[in-house]
Amino acid sequence: MVHRVSTEIAGRTLTLETGRLAGLANGAVLVQYGETVVLTTVATSLEPREGIDFFPLQVEFEEKMYAAGKIPGGFIKRESRPSENAILAARLTDRPIRPLFNKDYRNDVQVISTVLSADQKNDPATLSIIGASAALSISDLPWNGPIGAVKLGVIQDEVVVNPTLPELAYSDMDLTLAATADAILMVEAGIKELPEDKVLEALEVGHKAILPIIDLINELVARAGKPKREVPAREVSPELRQEVEQFLGNRLEAVLYNPDKAGREDATRELRKEVVDHFAERFDPKDVAQVFDKLEKELVRRNILEHGRRPDGRKNDEIRPISIEVGVLPRTHGSGLFTRGQTQVLTVCTLGTTQDEQLLDSIGIEESKRYIHHYNFPPYSVGEARPLRGPSRRDIGHGALAERALLAVIPEKDEFPYTIRLVSEVLSSNGSTSMASTCGSTLALMDAGCRSRRRLPASRWAW
Repeated sequence: MVHRVSTEIAGRTLTLETGRLAGLANGAVLVQYGETVVLTTVATSLEPREGIDFFPLQVEFEEKMYAAGKIPGGFIKRESRPSENAILAARLTDRPIRPLFNKDYRNDVQVISTVLSADQKNDPATLSIIGASAALSISDLPWNGPIGAVKLGVIQDEVVVNPTLPELAYSDMDLTLAATADAILMVEAGIKELPEDKVLEALEVGHKAILPIIDLINELVARAGKPKREVPAREVSPELRQEVEQFLGNRLEAVLYNPDKAGREDATRELRKEVVDHFAERFDPKDVAQVFDKLEKELVRRNILEHGRRPDGRKNDEIRPISIEVGVLPRTHGSGLFTRGQTQVLTVCTLGTTQDEQLLDSIGIEESKRYIHHYNFPPYSVGEARPLRGPSRRDIGHGALAERALLAVIPEKDEFPYTIRLVSEVLSSNGSTSMASTCGSTLALMDAGCRSRRRLPASRWAW
């Protein structure tokens, strides 16, 4: 049976439908807003994989070029690997739904959002979040939703809910908000230095706009929802916890509080192995490891909140030592080396002509990019040895984050008629390499002579 529910959001009709498409999935919802249509499906395995000790969630966002009336470029003429925009949209969907799964669920779960129609006005990435929430809510999976999502802009000092993609070109904010009925779960934004009270106003307006979406999903669940699966709770006996605490004594705190990251991790790993081996004959090693990890988190949290003490010895208001260098490479157009504690990023800036702009083969309205930021996180940056398989989703996500952070101060094309490519190479990682990349990129841009001559309002700044 086909079930369809609708409501008005920002003057346009949002429709959720289930029962007509993808009937063999655990949950499938067709979302339509304007003339943008996204099909989101949820599927899960019958049993967890042998020996798995984490939650294997996979979220995919499929851009179909036919959705925008386009034929893929190149010789093959069919969609292949996901574009950067598709990867970013998948990560945007993943973030708010992941924490709401039952913490003991270990079955494989795959969420796929397929863009079937794109009117190039309404953002399909936002609909993907709504579709995932609705599909999970009506499915039998142990998920504690629903959630809703909206996009927010600020145009002529007014907060706008779900601005169209062309309108975002004139907006001082491009913010995606996801929330439950009670609390905000995710904020992802690019903002042109708006006052804090305007950002807070946008969050309040956005959360109010999300409530009708949650009500709509609940209405769909009432009509087509399935009973949720029972997930046996994985509980560790109090006896095991007590024995592990007694065996550890003060040794856990001794190994955790070391300013050197590598030494701290090595000592903690050895102590963890010692504890697991000691209790392996009497208890399940997974339970022992779970107790150790929980005690570790509790100790770090307690010392931060009650004593203002962090594992590397810093207080809550202290930052790591920072050093910067520019012009570190002789033949590049610009380079900057940013070091904060044991985090180190080298960013290189390359300038090209307009012919070097990146052509975009996507369903969006943009057809090219003249400002590009790439981020690389090699295994040696965390002391590991593993194969290089090209940029990961994390690499793409962090590169986009740094790119978006600097977009507001990149000079316009008529002022600086060059294609700009930044590459951030993470050389060492011990906290927030994405922000280190943003700082290193700022240095590299200035070293390359990329400065804006425009006069910005007093609330903004220029190089």
